[in-house]
Amino acid sequence: MNEPASTGFGTQLRRLPATGIGVLAGLAILTAGLTWHLWPHWSSNPDLSHGYFVPPLFALLLVESRKGTPRASGAGRTAQAGLVLLLAAAVAAVFIAGLYAATVYWSHAAVGVMLTTAFFLLMVAAGLVFSRQDTRLVYFNWQLFAAAALWLLATPLPPGTYSRLTLLLQLWVSESVLNTLHLLGIAAVRRGNIIDLVHATVGVEEACSGVRSLISCVFAALFFSATLVRRPWARALILALAPLLALGMNFLRSLALTLLAGAGVDISGFWHDLAGFAVLGVTALMLGGLALLLERDSKQTAMTTTIGSTDGNSSRPFLILGVGLGGTAIILSFFLWSTRPVPQPETAPPDLAALLPEPPPGWAARTPNLFAFSGTLQTSHLAQRDYLEPLPGGSSRELIIYVAYWRAGQAPVSLVASHTPDACWPGAGWEAVAIPQTSIALSVNGRGLPEAEQRVFRSGGLPYNVWFWHLHGGKPITFRDPYSATELLRYSWRYGFQRDADQLFVRVSSNRPWSEIEQSPVLREFFERAARLGLWSQHALPHHPN
Repeated sequence: MNEPASTGFGTQLRRLPATGIGVLAGLAILTAGLTWHLWPHWSSNPDLSHGYFVPPLFALLLVESRKGTPRASGAGRTAQAGLVLLLAAAVAAVFIAGLYAATVYWSHAAVGVMLTTAFFLLMVAAGLVFSRQDTRLVYFNWQLFAAAALWLLATPLPPGTYSRLTLLLQLWVSESVLNTLHLLGIAAVRRGNIIDLVHATVGVEEACSGVRSLISCVFAALFFSATLVRRPWARALILALAPLLALGMNFLRSLALTLLAGAGVDISGFWHDLAGFAVLGVTALMLGGLALLLERDSKQTAMTTTIGSTDGNSSRPFLILGVGLGGTAIILSFFLWSTRPVPQPETAPPDLAALLPEPPPGWAARTPNLFAFSGTLQTSHLAQRDYLEPLPGGSSRELIIYVAYWRAGQAPVSLVASHTPDACWPGAGWEAVAIPQTSIALSVNGRGLPEAEQRVFRSGGLPYNVWFWHLHGGKPITFRDPYSATELLRYSWRYGFQRDADQLFVRVSSNRPWSEIEQSPVLREFFERAARLGLWSQHALPHHPN
């Protein structure tokens, strides 16, 4: 068919079958649900402050799709096969999001990424259905695709991806600013992301790395490409120039602030914020102006293009889409139910502070306050004591014992395991050291302990030994790589919903090997006190040389 539709939106909406109306209602509920899920990220993360504009721009682009290229989809087997593949991918993404939620809870960035990916796929699938030749509620064109893709740019990046991208941009900006200063004849040296001038020191912090301007610039370019530009090559050009423009403008901002600091101007506060807002505003204006310039001589065609054949049952695509939406709803309901807070037993938790011995005569000890970590760990049952034993010659032996406890039903196993030293220590500046054996059998005073996880970290060139146990119902479990997405999924699948027993996490760390601390009176007394919690094996083990 080669003539465009002129039927009004209201008329086309009234022509939809009951299944079509039901699917539209389901899509509206999903849109509201995703907005509710992402809203805390938009309000707390400055890099995602543009997310507030996504819902209205999403609706605007859906309207724009009716004014864009009138590209319709057919109802034949090819279109239905594509619809099934999109829905299958969306259901898989929701399932993965649920597994991540069981591991690191719903507020984690990885959950947001997978839920938003599923929403994007569902919207593209819905576009295939509602752009059919006999429906034409929208058109399956760039405006429709951009409307769905905007959500992908308003979801938080996973912590590992964000950290690597931020560090890369920080180093690139600081190096580029340093080279420019040298070209201008200004003396300066760089230490990481810190630039030392003669009379000032400037640091390129995470907020100044350019991540915010990069994401916002690509977001604006995607919107402009769908509203101000019609030709495909012009759209591709705007999207390709957006990240380059963002990086370039952020470099100029950092250079200007560095020059001001070198001139004795206090760049904190007013100048810093003004430069940041100016970069965002100028880049948006430049992209908008470029879009208008590229579109100046273009002409919009009004010929309808049909994707795929038009044969087939007119109600079947609505049923297929409805089944896909129903599947995502069932999976989400299952994981929401499985990760819900459950009533905790009335049994009193162990007194963790009483497990930690007092320092022997001549030793020093410190008991840090761990209250700040209660929210992240989802428990207030935390205790730690840092011991320091002076040695001849002025050296010392450090010994730190940390204990955390969760009652049955308080947190899933996978969430507790996601906060092992593998995940937490590198973020605090420690560098993991490769060792040949990560699981080890240890003993204290000739008595065997459950198999422990062994790690070595380095900070300031000095190695530090770490041993830890995660017990579920008194039995130790292991966890491999908290940074691996596949390991998180494997762990969720195996342990994610187990809430039927209490959990204990014990960490012992020292600047000495186990062979030097094994006979420590502090360590012996601690494990004797903690024996009833599952920290003794049923048999004795020989002395371990490590």
